[in-house]
Amino acid sequence: MAMEESNTVYMEVEGDNSDDDKDQNWDDWENGDEEDEEEAMSSKLLCLFCESTYDSSNALFEHCASEHRFHFNTLKNTLALDFYGCFKLINYVRSKVAANKCWSCGIVCRSKEDLLNHLHEVASFDNGQFPWNDDEFLKPFLNEDALLYSFDEDDEGEDDVDNMPIDKEELIKDLEQISIDEDDFTLETEENKPTASSLSGGKSASMTDTTLSNGIVSAEAGVSSYRNNNDLDSSLYIAKVAANKIKDVNKNYFGGYSSYGIHRDMISDKVRTDAYRQAILENPSLLKGAVVMDVGCGTGILSLFAAQAGASRVIAVEASEKMAAVAAQIAKDNNLLRIGSKNEGSDQGNGVMEVVQGMVEELKSTQKVQPHSVDVLVSEWMGYCLLYESMLSSVLYARDQFLKPGGAVLPDTATMFAAGFGRGGTSIPFWENVYGFNMSCIGEEIVKDASRIPIVDVIDSCDIITNSKVLQNFDLVTMKLEEMDFTGMVELELKGETSANGSTGSKPVTNWCYGVVVWFETGFTERFCKEKPTNLSTSPHTTSTHWSQTILTFAEPIAMVSPGTLNVDKTAAVGTDACPAVKIQCRISVVRAAQHRSIDISMELSGIGPFGRKRNWPAQMFNVL
Repeated sequence: MAMEESNTVYMEVEGDNSDDDKDQNWDDWENGDEEDEEEAMSSKLLCLFCESTYDSSNALFEHCASEHRFHFNTLKNTLALDFYGCFKLINYVRSKVAANKCWSCGIVCRSKEDLLNHLHEVASFDNGQFPWNDDEFLKPFLNEDALLYSFDEDDEGEDDVDNMPIDKEELIKDLEQISIDEDDFTLETEENKPTASSLSGGKSASMTDTTLSNGIVSAEAGVSSYRNNNDLDSSLYIAKVAANKIKDVNKNYFGGYSSYGIHRDMISDKVRTDAYRQAILENPSLLKGAVVMDVGCGTGILSLFAAQAGASRVIAVEASEKMAAVAAQIAKDNNLLRIGSKNEGSDQGNGVMEVVQGMVEELKSTQKVQPHSVDVLVSEWMGYCLLYESMLSSVLYARDQFLKPGGAVLPDTATMFAAGFGRGGTSIPFWENVYGFNMSCIGEEIVKDASRIPIVDVIDSCDIITNSKVLQNFDLVTMKLEEMDFTGMVELELKGETSANGSTGSKPVTNWCYGVVVWFETGFTERFCKEKPTNLSTSPHTTSTHWSQTILTFAEPIAMVSPGTLNVDKTAAVGTDACPAVKIQCRISVVRAAQHRSIDISMELSGIGPFGRKRNWPAQMFNVL
């Protein structure tokens, strides 16, 4: 899966006033009183979690600590949060509460009441990766949020930013004008109104270097409003930080795909490459004479397949400057590179493949590809756990901007699955006997760490002890960007025949479930691949792929027996050896993380005993970095 970078370039290879006093009356006094009352009401500080209001931030934060387990001052001091860090934290918490999500662990609750009951002490944040670090939280979540003016009312002498004095009220006004997204930012003036690349209701992944001209800061994507330098001061600094941060993340991300070793691993993955090859080459009615766009082409292997299948034009989009040049050279070496005008028809002496260096979100501004002119959109966009570091947002953008109505998307479906795994799916057995020595303490520590950090590895199918269930389905033809964030529920039972041991008095056979393994499949369905539909699976029950599977380990293993088992201790805790669970209900939420291109996974577990008793375990949070 090769990615894209900024600065779109087509690649070619060498060789080719006021009222009078008399108008004033006593009504002014009455109106003034009303305005004072309204101002007093608006200056009330609203709790971050409930509808309570307070006259001071100290009183509000004392309430948050005692009622909602949110210790603002402790967080501020422990995490060394500056003014902007506190500002973002408040907006972050408000945004999560509005969505009934726990600000600390990310759990999605069914109602506001459930959320207030769920709130807990703060989770640990490793390596300073706070979920509110994203600069989108510099924009006030609530209009006229008085808390943003006064959360540091007792603090004196905040650190300056580049020794620049800050007028906080003016800063609030400026921040309310900012539209900062993880991938989308611009400062606009009357003289400089750039066109914003946007995905309907979504995000652009375009960000370029900020330039300064006549007091105007500009970028190639996003929309915001400013008038002059006097209004910019502190906001300009924030904007530049946001732009540079995203630029650095994208640079490192795309740069990682400049390694030939990564591309060899992907091409050598026969399950992956053969699925795409079959879908492209064995569906002539789809590809013959079609205009094809390959998003994130890497070496160009999928584009080469499309050219081989008879496409009339193949637009290969690649962000990495190095890999774009390599793809163009490969196309030239195979007599498939189109040289000259991109609007000219192809002929036998001229290839059909064009390599575009840049992000697909920038392609629209070049006017080299007309809107809704592509017949087939192909991309190998999938990441670990399907969505980690995936290019799905770029694919959806390309679909909405360039695909013809009724055009094909390859693949057109994606499905995530989950199943429970046993002790053999952990590292415990390995460490129990290392050349005759017991090193199980290492295995136990690894399993403990794995309950916080997902593991990407291959699990043997024999270590899957429960049924497999669908966690989430995606239709790439119709899905929206926000659907990348979802919550799914699966109910897991032991595989095999059910048994009823109660009448015999025999002790039921207990299996221990150590966690959940997640994998995905993508489908090239008969909706578009009419001659030869195919499927790409990363299941532990099929040939392994470079994606492996994603392993989410329980904080403690859960004992399970088959449904119908009656010989258990009804007073014991469900999920223990004395009273194993017959079902595990697993609620998994996957959301795009504050850290650019990462995802957060939360997992809530409930065990159902043989007589219907239920036990809940504390929610677990996994950050996939």
